Amino acid sequence: MENLTLTSQDQKLAHLKEQLINYREKVLGYPISSDFNFSELYPFLEFSINNIGDPFEDCNYKVQTTNLEREVISFFAELFNADPNDYWGYITNGGSENNLCGLHIARKLYPNAIVYYADAAHYSVPKSIDILNMKSCVIATTFSGEMDYADLEDKLFANKDNPAVFSLNFGTTMTEAKDNVAQAKKIIEKCGVKETYIHIDGALSGSFGAFIEPRIPFDFSDGIDSICLSAHKFLGSPMPAGVFITKKSIRDKILRPMEVIDSYDSTVTGSRNGHTPLFLWYNMKKMGVEGLKQRYFDCLEVTNYCVAQLNKIGVECWVNTGGITVFFRETSVALKKKWQLATVEGITHILCMPNVTKQHIDAFIADLVLDKQLEFVN
Repeated sequence: MENLTLTSQDQKLAHLKEQLINYREKVLGYPISSDFNFSELYPFLEFSINNIGDPFEDCNYKVQTTNLEREVISFFAELFNADPNDYWGYITNGGSENNLCGLHIARKLYPNAIVYYADAAHYSVPKSIDILNMKSCVIATTFSGEMDYADLEDKLFANKDNPAVFSLNFGTTMTEAKDNVAQAKKIIEKCGVKETYIHIDGALSGSFGAFIEPRIPFDFSDGIDSICLSAHKFLGSPMPAGVFITKKSIRDKILRPMEVIDSYDSTVTGSRNGHTPLFLWYNMKKMGVEGLKQRYFDCLEVTNYCVAQLNKIGVECWVNTGGITVFFRETSVALKKKWQLATVEGITHILCMPNVTKQHIDAFIADLVLDKQLEFVN
């Protein structure tokens, strides 16, 4: 290991901070919120906080924040119309663990089930299916990224005698498309499938799904079994974080006691970052439901502005219902690098996150206009 003097360490840290500040100001292509200030929580960094075991059960290890974790889960359980007497969940390290947890529970309930998921699903879905050694069936999507329900019906009917697990999107990675739970349930009933489990991946859009109009069926009142969101995306967090919620009655079927901690092993990772619930709880308490709702409406305003500015310079773009993701045809490599834009199969997008302002959009539009002029000259 490099033997650093204190001076060189300071220089490296100062350089790293400068880099992070510069890069943070030009993130338009990834769902990250950076408009937070958690300075009041810095004193808690002196503690090794480990939320081991089930957050809804007591544990021998007491340097933890499971009481705050339960409050965060309760906040979102209510937002997702969960039965007040039948919900359970925990704070994960992000979307990939969320989806692994949902599919793991489904596999415990239905070991021989087939997982149906759209080809626009997050990459963690097929990865989790591989880890869990589950059978699966990929469903086609429309241009918008929403599941093709005719394809779902054809493939589900062909396997109607098998238990079916559905990993549905409530906001896909590239276009923020949303699969309609009510439509999926109609197909399930039509095909006569009796044993089912419906998991909702609401990584970005789950945080504000309750405020979208017109409403898109996606929560427990629509008949789902589990749902998740990535808390570092819309809410904001200094570290990746996720929220996973299912029914307590489902969790109770797969509980496994762990004598060493005098609790239950009901989470994917066992030991979990206890600082994350603290940050999410702090954010949640500051915002409340109304603050979260206004945060979403502010993003919609910037989204509409972005669409208008792109249209003004002749760039065709699209936004799915209730979305804050504006997607359009692929732009230049130089612009993608400068603004950290993701591109998949010829589609680039801008995510109008809470920290993205109209000034950011203006700066990007100016670069895009200049880029098109240079392209025309060349």
